[in-house]
Parts: sequence; structure tokens; C-alpha cells
Amino acid sequence: MTVASPDPALRQIVRSKDTPALFDWMVETFNFQGISDGAAASYLAAHGSITWHQINAEIGHDSACSLLRSYWTYEGCRYDKTKRTCSHRRHFRGCPVPTHPLRNGRLNQTAFSFFLFIRDLAGSNLFGWIDDQLATATDLGNLSAQESLIGPMRQVFGVSDKVLTMTLSSVLMADRKRRPDWFDVGSQMVVIDRLVHHLLVRTGILARFGASHGYGQRCYGENGCADILRRVAAEIDARQFDASFPANFPRFIQHALWQYCAGSGLNICNGNNIDDRKSCEHNSCNVYSICGRNALKMK
Repeated sequence: MTVASPDPALRQIVRSKDTPALFDWMVETFNFQGISDGAAASYLAAHGSITWHQINAEIGHDSACSLLRSYWTYEGCRYDKTKRTCSHRRHFRGCPVPTHPLRNGRLNQTAFSFFLFIRDLAGSNLFGWIDDQLATATDLGNLSAQESLIGPMRQVFGVSDKVLTMTLSSVLMADRKRRPDWFDVGSQMVVIDRLVHHLLVRTGILARFGASHGYGQRCYGENGCADILRRVAAEIDARQFDASFPANFPRFIQHALWQYCAGSGLNICNGNNIDDRKSCEHNSCNVYSICGRNALKMK
């Protein structure tokens, strides 16, 4: 699956409005944080993920542990997979949270928190919730529409803005033909990870915009990495790469930059190939002649 070629399985989930299946897909995607994609995929292949139907069969409003009774009470669980403990030890043996072999305890907590979010805030209908959220914000502009989704989901335990943006953009763009309004919002979402941020530093783009900053929340602020990429994308007609693309396609431009850097992509502009203490010396790079070649670290 790429930005340009949505996952056919995800498209079918969106077309069928299957909330349990969408939950399963999103929770599996949440596993791809804090570790390389290859390592995350290998662990999932060996141990599996967790499903809506499993959790639905395990918890109810009368759960022995008060934390699991609702989305609003599921706070401070602190399940630790290594130590085999949590904040309510007397209920540990009968608790369903530790029974699933996810990579770490935070992912277990994320899955249960997200399930409760959908059940209690979205009435077990994530598609209807997304439609309602976008309907209240679309007239305010694309960024407001994005925030109408990411803002509430930001309270789900253990998911970062980066992971939420990446996951939701894929969902929103999965079925452009039948959900053009969703696609319009998803195509404008920009994900900034360290690879993209560092490319903007090395090339001197951030400096040229007067926007030098460290990697973090500042990347999504005014004149930050995401803002700059949207402005750059507006000057690039994405239809030159694929006639079916919208002319303004920030998510595609951002993903292309990520592919240029990622070890699983073109593997060019990254710390494995460039000494962060010095200017880049790879004169075979396609943009070498116009690159600022800034060192990431001071000597």
C-alpha cells in the first residue's frame, strides 16, 4: 500500500462501513510506532494483533475493574508487560488487558482505550462519527476538519499526532470515488517524522523559511514543517506524476520526501548515509547542486 495506491482491503472496509474491521486495521497500524516498520511487522506476523470482537467479548459496563467500565474511567491503567503489574493489582489476574500478546503494555492499553472511545463516544459507529465531525468543521477549512478528528482521538491512550494523522489520512483516502469529501481532507494531511524533518534541515529549507527548530510539536505549528510542506505542495501540480491525482496533494508530496529518505524506500537522505556532524558529501544525490547540505549537529 502506498499513498498513491490505497490498500484494497481498507477500501472494502470503508465501503462496507464495517466499524469492527476498521478498528482492527487501525489498531494494527498503531503498532508501527516507536520501532522500525520491519520489526513491527515481524512481531505482528509472529504474535498477531487484537480485534474488536475479542475486546467486545471481554469487557462490559459491569467490569470488575472500574477502569474498564467506560472510556471516561479508563485512565491510569499503567499495565506493564515486563513487570506483569498494573495500577489495580487486585484485579490483574482476571483482567483482559494483559491477555493479548502485543509488543508492549502501552499497545494493549491503546487498543482498549480506542475500543472504549468508539463504543462510548461514537456509539460503536466510527463511520457515522467521522461524518458528523467533518460536517461540523468542513466550512471552517481543511485544517479545522482535520482537527475535528485528531483532536478528540488525541485523548486515546498512547497514540501520537503523527500516528493518528498517518492512520486517518489512509482511511480518509481509501475510497475517493464514493467519499470525495473524505479524500479532500485526507489528501491534505501531512505527517512529519524525523526523516522528513531532518531532510528539511539538511537541505536548508527550514532556514530559508526562517523556521529553524528542533523535531517535535513545533513541526506542526505556524511556519513549521507541516505548514511549509503544504505551501510547497500548493506550488507543485501533482497531476504531472499521475493524471488521476488532485493538483494540490500535500500528503503525496510529504510521502515522496519520506520515501527519498527511508531505509525501506530510496534510502538516500538519512543518518546511515550522512555523517550528521558534517555537510553531506553524496554528490550523486539528485538535489546535491541545490541542497544547503547543512550539518544536523554542531561539532
